[in-house]
Amino acid sequence: MPLINLPDYVSGYGLVAEALDALLPRRRVSVAEWTRASRYVRGAHAGLWNPDIAPYLEEPMEAFDTDGVEEIALVGPGRCGKTTVAESVLLKTIKADSAPIGWYANTDDVVKSYVKTTVNPLLDDHEAARAGGTLDDSLSFKRFLRGTAVEFLAASDANFRNKTFRYVIGDEFDGYDPALGDARGLLNMRRATEGRLGRTLFVSHPDRAEGNTPTDWRRGIMAIYAASTRCTWWWACPHCGAYSSPNPGTVRHMAIVYPADAALETIAAEARLLCPVNGCLIEDRSRTAMNRTGRWIGAGQAIDQDGTITGMRMPNSVAGYWIVGAMSPFLLAGIGGLAAARVEAERAVEAGDDGADVTLRQVLTKQWGIPNQPPVAKGNAIDAATLAARAETLPIGVVPAGVRFLTAFLDIQANRFELLVRGWGDGGESWIIDHQAIQGEPATAPDDWDAAIRAALHGAYPLADGSGRVMKVRGAGYDSGGAPGVTEQAYAAWKRFRNTGHARRLGVIGARDAWNLLPTKGMSTMGAYRLTVDYPDTVRKDRKTAAKGEIPLGKFNANQFKDALAGQLAVAMPGRNYIHLPDWMTPDHFGQMVAETRKANGAWEKVAKANEWLDLLVGTHVIAHLHGLNRLNWANPPGWAADWATNTAVGLPDARPAPVAVPRAAMPAPMPGLPPPLPPAARGFAINRSGGRVLA
Repeated sequence: MPLINLPDYVSGYGLVAEALDALLPRRRVSVAEWTRASRYVRGAHAGLWNPDIAPYLEEPMEAFDTDGVEEIALVGPGRCGKTTVAESVLLKTIKADSAPIGWYANTDDVVKSYVKTTVNPLLDDHEAARAGGTLDDSLSFKRFLRGTAVEFLAASDANFRNKTFRYVIGDEFDGYDPALGDARGLLNMRRATEGRLGRTLFVSHPDRAEGNTPTDWRRGIMAIYAASTRCTWWWACPHCGAYSSPNPGTVRHMAIVYPADAALETIAAEARLLCPVNGCLIEDRSRTAMNRTGRWIGAGQAIDQDGTITGMRMPNSVAGYWIVGAMSPFLLAGIGGLAAARVEAERAVEAGDDGADVTLRQVLTKQWGIPNQPPVAKGNAIDAATLAARAETLPIGVVPAGVRFLTAFLDIQANRFELLVRGWGDGGESWIIDHQAIQGEPATAPDDWDAAIRAALHGAYPLADGSGRVMKVRGAGYDSGGAPGVTEQAYAAWKRFRNTGHARRLGVIGARDAWNLLPTKGMSTMGAYRLTVDYPDTVRKDRKTAAKGEIPLGKFNANQFKDALAGQLAVAMPGRNYIHLPDWMTPDHFGQMVAETRKANGAWEKVAKANEWLDLLVGTHVIAHLHGLNRLNWANPPGWAADWATNTAVGLPDARPAPVAVPRAAMPAPMPGLPPPLPPAARGFAINRSGGRVLA
């Protein structure tokens, strides 16, 4: 039965009124405006459309009526409300626009079922939109008294021929037959004669895309989204008020966290959203209120933790919106159901069950609303002996030709700091430049921290051309966790270097603050964002922290960066992403590089006791990523990544003498405001460079 009772025509007056109304000029009304005023829905939220239920649908509706927008890509899981946008376009057009509509779905059966079960009841519930009824009414064609004609068609070659519409809806877009070729182009051609009045609305799960980043999205609706305004949803944490996003790939990603090794019932019960700013754990029931604080942020814009939006959205004729499962108010089992379904599918894949990979793909695309993650085999693609066989004759501490910039990273051990310096060139090709084992007490000794950070941050390494010039380190990072006391020492050291002007913010790259010195923390959560720079200042009483909202902390997805390292080590020939390994490395170093193995669910685990070199290689990549490694245009790079002739990080070494304790670039002279290092004999301080030389 209809949700609303509309009066039957009891006299000719009603018929005349409807006929005259059909002749009146149309009042311009947006899809969103019409929906708020006139749209009725069935189900648990039956009644007049309430925009507070799914606020993220408002802007996509508005985009349909925005000048300059020709295409709208609406990506999302099942039961998130995305198709209601297309339905509102249909209803509003019937009532107020009179434009021809072509609605394409993936198959004839889907078209027939959808018209029978959804469209016809929808029209019954909105009798006013009929303007007195239809002149033609079938499963594939409906023509209304006001002049609107709608065709419901399967996406086939025959159904694209000789069809002209003003509005085209590409429903279940990723389900179209790949043999069609450029389905996006075929749909857009149907509205070509309508000029700027035409619109195409693409609606789909992300079924055909693979991977985590826009460069991976080459097929289906995610390819359209990648070329769009790329809007992501941002909402406020109900505990601390900080804004972050449930969309993976954002700079502050609010991931779903859960005990992955527990029973499915426990996973479902204990799943929470994790605020990436202050570590607040958010229960499922808070999502409705969080959605009401939500805002769409597009390419060119940024949103601060307090919700302040800066920048201008880049002009684009394609408006793109990505809904993920955590946003949907229509989840039957909430985020706990999402977590349990994913873990169950991942376990089936790991067990080798038939069809498990298909099930996992469906869980990710149709429930989580994210692209499928390409399968990666267990273990490592390469072993230590193979890596050792590639070793080249490269002098320690010298910058080879091809290196454009340097990054350094300190890994923290119980009785020492491990330092690695890595050079980067065109296409991510890299070289191991230097390695040092710096003896010290990271949990208790500020002087040791000062010395180790100097060695990392102020390194300046001679070029291999014999010119006497050196290249300075672009950025350095260090692990901020470890034994009790390490985190406090790590934060305090950063503040000392900041207070003396040596730790500096160099700008914003990829919506992240790029610092020349950055404490870091690896995140083991599978859904964690690749890299974000936060300023932690927790308000939770059950936590303590030495950071008070002023110290940057680089949080990175350890699993993703280890995936990247495995891919780099698998490259066998010099070129893009290849790592040049020097022959001064020891067999133990090569073993540490492959000391972890990848499980079928994508998590990495240790299979050997020592993995310092793996962590160091990951850390140097994290700092390079922070400074835009994946964004560099190597044909026209910034000055600090240019050829040596014009590289702003290349020059003659400082005239001041190096300290006695450490040679040349490893530890420059004490900085003003920092205590000078004590003589080695007074502290037992030494540096063991990888060549076996002890410098003390």
